[in-house]
Amino acid sequence: MNKNKPWIVFFSQTGTEIVDLVEKLGRLPDRIITNERPENLREINKQILSWANNKGIVRYTPNKPTVEDYKRFLSEFDNPIITLHGWLRVIPPELCEKYMIVNGHPGLITEYPELKGKDPQIRAYRGKYKQAGCVLHRVTEGIDEGGVIATGKFNAEKLEIEELFLKFRDTSLSMWVEFLKKVTW
Repeated sequence: MNKNKPWIVFFSQTGTEIVDLVEKLGRLPDRIITNERPENLREINKQILSWANNKGIVRYTPNKPTVEDYKRFLSEFDNPIITLHGWLRVIPPELCEKYMIVNGHPGLITEYPELKGKDPQIRAYRGKYKQAGCVLHRVTEGIDEGGVIATGKFNAEKLEIEELFLKFRDTSLSMWVEFLKKVTW
């Protein structure tokens, strides 16, 4: 295990998945980056705000970061693994080529390419998909186009939307934990 591998996370929504991951991994990311969004669009998980105050690991980008904004944060670390957890921005191609960036996507895009993009879990529910799942994939300049690293599937038949969301969350967390233990330890 390589404890020296820096781990940087990006999020645009609540950051709750990051809190859950930290609990399961027993390790904080080296940096948490989020974009400044209007307060009416989200509420950041209180634990992340606590880490921002106590550990100083949280940084804020403009709502729509430039290449320079990304570089400013990423240049602090040598060869980091970067994970996206509800990051609602396109990463510039030059950064996708330079860094190992992985996205978690709550849609089984290996079997249902139409689930690429935002809110695939809602589309899976409305489409009454019998099977659902998540993927971890490399980030490229195309939306949800990079090579798939891991896939997790489950039976989605007869699940109410709340149950479906819980299955997505649990499946995604398991995949992230397994992946991150391999690449950051």
